[in-house]
Amino acid sequence: MTRANVVAITRAALAFLAVAILFHRPAFYLLAAVLTIVSILMDGLDGWVARRYGEVSRLGAVIDILTDRIVELTYWIAFAALHWIPVWIPIVVAVRGLLVDGARAVAFERGLTAFGPTTMMRSKVGTFLVASRESRSAYGIAKAAAFTLMIVAYAPGLPGSAQRLVLTTALVCVYAAVILCVLRGIPVLLEARRLV
Repeated sequence: MTRANVVAITRAALAFLAVAILFHRPAFYLLAAVLTIVSILMDGLDGWVARRYGEVSRLGAVIDILTDRIVELTYWIAFAALHWIPVWIPIVVAVRGLLVDGARAVAFERGLTAFGPTTMMRSKVGTFLVASRESRSAYGIAKAAAFTLMIVAYAPGLPGSAQRLVLTTALVCVYAAVILCVLRGIPVLLEARRLV
């Protein structure tokens, strides 16, 4: 168990705790929002820890992606179960994730990774959409805002006008995150065609 893997597992545990609060302790929704922010901020921490302590590996990259999927789907499914978002959203995100991860598994067997010097991405547009700092940041920010604002929007005690504003902003972020999710998956699937 590497330090980076401990960070990844902790990240998932924080997401599970935040979602458990959503179902069982509405009075603590703001705590759930804070846990969500911490979990999201930890996304880049596992990679930094791996590089800092010489723990970088292909397996670590896979664990990072799996943790991303677990955290992301935990929130999308919970929001759909709470009737905060339409159920098609977690379905689209899950199907996209399964297809992309399947393509990456084929690439992994051939010694390629999702990111870095041995990336499976060959086109400049695909590399930008999938691996660029700008694309990853935009997607991460959209998800962070969507997850956090959805929780805040349903926090007890929020005045009606503020609740409507936060909820509207959250829903814009939700749809932006889903669009970015799909757009970032398309190049992976296109690149995977040459591997099969």
